Amino acid sequence: MSSFWTVWVFRFVPSFFVIAVCIGIFSYPGGNIHNPEQIGYSFTHNFLSDLGGYRSHSGEVNFISSFFFNAGMFFFAAVGVGFLYVPALFKEDRANYRLALLGSVLFLFGTTFFSGVGLTPYDLYLDLHVFFAVNAFRFLVPASMLYLILLLRSGVDNRFALVTGAYLVCVVAYVTYQMMGGNPFDSAEEMVRQATIQKLIVMASVVSIFSLSFAFEHQARLQAAQSRQ
Repeated sequence: MSSFWTVWVFRFVPSFFVIAVCIGIFSYPGGNIHNPEQIGYSFTHNFLSDLGGYRSHSGEVNFISSFFFNAGMFFFAAVGVGFLYVPALFKEDRANYRLALLGSVLFLFGTTFFSGVGLTPYDLYLDLHVFFAVNAFRFLVPASMLYLILLLRSGVDNRFALVTGAYLVCVVAYVTYQMMGGNPFDSAEEMVRQATIQKLIVMASVVSIFSLSFAFEHQARLQAAQSRQ
């Protein structure tokens, strides 16, 4: 039952988040950090966090957009809880169990920080918002590395390990860029770069979590088959 719950959560939360972001984009009044006169939302000129602000950069109340975006971010806490059930799927092998346990704890921290982004709108709690947004992905680097090793060691189809490996490369590149990149408030060009890259890593995160749901479902079936033998 717990493994089924985890699989369901790993599919529902990313799907809900994508829908919530789409609703937020269509509901966003307008403006960005360099141009309050911008009409609506721009993929390249707005950060995803702009959707979660109490007010848009144009100064208008941003209720609908912020409600859906922040709800979508908050639900990632359920993904973190779901990871805590995953180690039981790999209990037959002690090393795999330990890899899953440590990786799940790190994923719990990372996804909890995603929730923190939704609980701290940038225009009300800027310092906390930046703290959660920046450090969430830093937990996901070692978490993804541990799960890549786990999937390669397990009997799960290697295509799921391939997706996790690709995500690991993406998240390492993104964290490196975070540490070396400029300040988006300094120029519109830097804002465009960071806003675009942010959306790409978020899409990669959504795909990775969704893919893991199938990996865990596969492992649950393997475990059930072994228990019947």
